Amino acid sequence: MEQQKIVVVGSSNTDMVLKSNHLPLPGETVLGGKFTMNPGGKGANQAVAAARLQGDVIFISRVGNDLFGKQAIKGFEKHGIDTRFITQDEKEASGVALIMVDEKGENSISVALGANNTLGKNHLQPAKEALKNSAFILTQLETPLATVEYLGEFARENQLKLILNPAPAQPLSDTLLASLHMLTPNEIEAELLSGVKVVDETSAMTAATILRQKGVGIVIITMGSQGAFVLSDELAELVPSQKVKVVDTTAAGDTFNGALVVALSEGKDLKSAVEFANKAAAYAVGILGAQTSAPSRKDIEIPTKTE
Repeated sequence: MEQQKIVVVGSSNTDMVLKSNHLPLPGETVLGGKFTMNPGGKGANQAVAAARLQGDVIFISRVGNDLFGKQAIKGFEKHGIDTRFITQDEKEASGVALIMVDEKGENSISVALGANNTLGKNHLQPAKEALKNSAFILTQLETPLATVEYLGEFARENQLKLILNPAPAQPLSDTLLASLHMLTPNEIEAELLSGVKVVDETSAMTAATILRQKGVGIVIITMGSQGAFVLSDELAELVPSQKVKVVDTTAAGDTFNGALVVALSEGKDLKSAVEFANKAAAYAVGILGAQTSAPSRKDIEIPTKTE
């Protein structure tokens, strides 16, 4: 199997996770629960998910010159990720996410972006050749939008395959959308970008069609337990996901994206790649944490435990 380079551009955080019976209402204190501290950040989660599934990954990111940043880089290196283009900010702290998870696996997240918010196009300049030689570039929206837009422009000019996971949700220009090989929103993000509320296969088709009319090459809308709706020139269908016991949905979407880009980089066809990504995400929701829940290749070669 020929290995093709995957470049992930995005955020790196430290996740502080508290799991309790229910998410607190404003002004409410919920006692009890279990606390863990894990590496996270959408960019880092996707890079680690891809690396754990045997992808050949380069990660471009910004961390603080602090304990969290140094630990993050060591963790990436442990997973075999190329960290040459991760830079440290001398003023801003590394990103931190505070995550609350209830007994049903639903979560509430607040993020202090820190050094992630300083990732600029100047930090992409040293990685230009790596970007040009990649099979796929994967990015998200926890870094400045201007940097993502520059990446879109660079991808368009060099005919590169840029995949955008548009999370956290925010409006995007038609210019950026037209530069994308693939867009992978969830239902909420798809509604914001298309104006169509996504609840089922029919509404997903409508939303995806609008996004393709804006110039996106391929649209994949992740729909939780329903699966992922795929719209391309050759495919228009909902690819179902496995029914699994949900422990924590944190980073399930990141695992999906990391797995998707690995499968595509290995030459799998689009439907097979989405099936592989669904399987990886189903594994991830059964484990507490972000990067800690990303499966290895071996993990998803055996059946996922069902309800």
